[in-house]
Amino acid sequence: ISQHWDVFKYVTEVFILVPALLGLKGNLEMTLASRLSTAANIGQMDTPKELWRMITGNMALIQVQATVVGFLASIAAVIFGWIPDGHFSIDHAVLLCASSVATAFIASLVLGMIMIGVIIGSRKMGINPDNVATPIAASLGDLITLALLSGISWGLYKELESKAYVNPLVCAFFIALLPIWIIIAKKNAATREVLYSGWEPVIIAMAISSVGGLILDRTVSDPNFAGMAVFTPVINGVGGNLVAVQASRISTYLHMSGMPGESSETAPRKCPSPCSTFFSSDVNSRSARVLFLLVVPGHLVFLYTISSMQGGHTTLTLIFIVFYMTAALLQVLILLYIADWMVHWMWGRDLDPDNFSIPYLTALGDLIGTGLLALSFHVLWLIGDRDSDVGD
Repeated sequence: ISQHWDVFKYVTEVFILVPALLGLKGNLEMTLASRLSTAANIGQMDTPKELWRMITGNMALIQVQATVVGFLASIAAVIFGWIPDGHFSIDHAVLLCASSVATAFIASLVLGMIMIGVIIGSRKMGINPDNVATPIAASLGDLITLALLSGISWGLYKELESKAYVNPLVCAFFIALLPIWIIIAKKNAATREVLYSGWEPVIIAMAISSVGGLILDRTVSDPNFAGMAVFTPVINGVGGNLVAVQASRISTYLHMSGMPGESSETAPRKCPSPCSTFFSSDVNSRSARVLFLLVVPGHLVFLYTISSMQGGHTTLTLIFIVFYMTAALLQVLILLYIADWMVHWMWGRDLDPDNFSIPYLTALGDLIGTGLLALSFHVLWLIGDRDSDVGD
């Protein structure tokens, strides 16, 4: 729906922000969920004092990461939007910066609160937070972030005409809060380390997702492929969630046998063969098969929902569904294979895969998903499946 609002028409770079911000939220919330779940399971959140310290440190940490990465994502969107077109608008650049930083900050705050509630709640009820928190973070993250980005960018776009000073003020306000969050995060030993070392995966992941956003922006700007905007978050979200679950499982499996960097029998694989990833009797291979089989039923539910809500601008013909499913299956197949290799590789390099692999994998999911989907739409157009409204 939001793709028809004025701001999305006139400032199309907002589309480049979409995968970058969705990816960012997924990464921050998923790593927050996995950090807090681990802390809860080890018993570091049992007394009110410890609980309060963990909460304030982690919340401050994700505010720092969200503000900085939101700011960088808007710069990437401005550059990616400016290079192909050649015209640069300072108003639009400031609008993108304000929308991106405000969305990242508010979404982090809301999602962080929800995560903490879920983790404390599941501890009280005796459920393992690992099984509950990550999927909730992933699914709510997309919904809340998209809603906020659409609403905030639309509101700020309206303000441009009468009050041009509002956008720079919004930018300045959130950036001015940064030192406060940094001081709070530094006080906690658990978050201090991530404050220094946790940047690389989040920023590289944002850059990879922005390329996916560029593909989305280029494709959706073409009136023949406008329908793609509805399907992109779905294919990327499903792929990213499935691979995050698999990465987290392999990582847990490795953690049971020692510490990162220790060469146990489980980790020396340089590049696994596809057979060992998908067809061996190994416990991780079994879960890869299960996750792969979830793709088709999962997407059929989403496609049915989109068509029944009249959300898409593409009639669901059989040939469209075949192409869409092929893209989705290919994406998950590639991601599960990369996850198997990447988690073992990071483990061998003395990096904790929990903190490092999920951002890269979800970002690659965005890029591969958007790329394959754009390709499917182009092929469908070429072979003449131009149903009455594929291009509406």
